[in-house]
Amino acid sequence: MNAYNESASIPILTANMLTKSYGSAPVLNCVNLTLPAGRIIGLLGPNGSGKTTLIKLAAGLLTPTSGEILVCGRAPDEVTRGLVSYLPERTYLSPSMRVSETLDYFADFYADFDRVRAVDMMSRLGIDDSVRLRTLSKGTKEKLQLILVMSRNARLYLLDEPIGGVDPAAREYILSTIISNYASDSTVLISTHLISDIEAVLDEFLFLRNGGIVMQSTVDDARERYGMSVDALFREVYRC
Repeated sequence: MNAYNESASIPILTANMLTKSYGSAPVLNCVNLTLPAGRIIGLLGPNGSGKTTLIKLAAGLLTPTSGEILVCGRAPDEVTRGLVSYLPERTYLSPSMRVSETLDYFADFYADFDRVRAVDMMSRLGIDDSVRLRTLSKGTKEKLQLILVMSRNARLYLLDEPIGGVDPAAREYILSTIISNYASDSTVLISTHLISDIEAVLDEFLFLRNGGIVMQSTVDDARERYGMSVDALFREVYRC
């Protein structure tokens, strides 16, 4: 059992005055947020708003310029990398790998990888484990990567555009995969432009603009307060 499972009171993700700059330009500027366990949260905003930067900071792939980001109360390090399961927008798997070799890779690299779960999801989507990744369509590669990421027993799942390249018919299955493969002490943070497609699975959302949070709310509270869907609210907030 992971030691961090012992305290449900510790937020899964916390940012305190978090700033990340490239040169003199801040991509994230004094961001404060607290994300609890047991939530599926949409990270929403236009291109350049800082979504991917925030995800990479949480994954420990970037270092803050100032402020702090904490995963289960701890600054990103080797321990927190074992608590985070990260799906990047672009693949990092070699095209020459066979599907079965990606399972071996995850099983070797992550102690919390559930191979039985991954194989079951692959069989449901008809993904042949003997083929090489170069032979798969873009959508099938994205399905495979999501299966690998969601087959870990992590505390924080960071999904950067998980359904952007798949056909609409597969999105429902992918979203159901996300819902059914995270525990009550875990949180899923999804960055996407396809708000209407994921809204039904979200518990909360964050709107980012110009490196800052302009709105954070539960989906139910936002619908009650504004009388519109999250997708419609997004269009209203970001209207040019």
